[in-house]
Amino acid sequence: MQRLLPLLLLIFLVQSCIPIRIAPSIEDYKVTRGKKFKRSLSKRQMFIFENPKDEHHFYDYVNTKYQLGHTNVYDDVPFEVDGTQYFFAWYEIEIQDKALNLGPSLFNAFMNELLDSDDDSYISGPDVILNGNWYIAVEVYSDTEKDCLQDSSLSKEQVLNYLRALKKEYLSTHNYNEVVFKN
Repeated sequence: MQRLLPLLLLIFLVQSCIPIRIAPSIEDYKVTRGKKFKRSLSKRQMFIFENPKDEHHFYDYVNTKYQLGHTNVYDDVPFEVDGTQYFFAWYEIEIQDKALNLGPSLFNAFMNELLDSDDDSYISGPDVILNGNWYIAVEVYSDTEKDCLQDSSLSKEQVLNYLRALKKEYLSTHNYNEVVFKN
């Protein structure tokens, strides 16, 4: 039993990855302060959802849908809800899962100790495993309101309905030229 316990412990450590940082999992969408989600964002309330598509697809979608001609695609994108003009700005954010991979380094140290050698690498592998998760964060404002997603905003529900429809259309559309003909 005394020899079995260190062996089981060694097998457990070799197979283990210790998570250092875990990216948030968002099922549908989340409305939260931007700075709370990622420090580089503004303090305004943001509509945030996971982006399963490749990087820059949302840029292409917004540019095509609103026919912007590659100008002001990230900021001041105009849209109308019930005859009222609003603007949105969006951010493509990457938050990485980070895990410490103990397996290769522990195995190499164990084998070096066992064989009484130095600097031999029997198994190679990254010490830190990174896995990127992409999100789209959208903030909405108008000429009369600085933050249309705040709880006290009069237009919050209409804007949320618009953003839900926008997200659904973006995720279901593969050829972004289709959205021009829908409008």
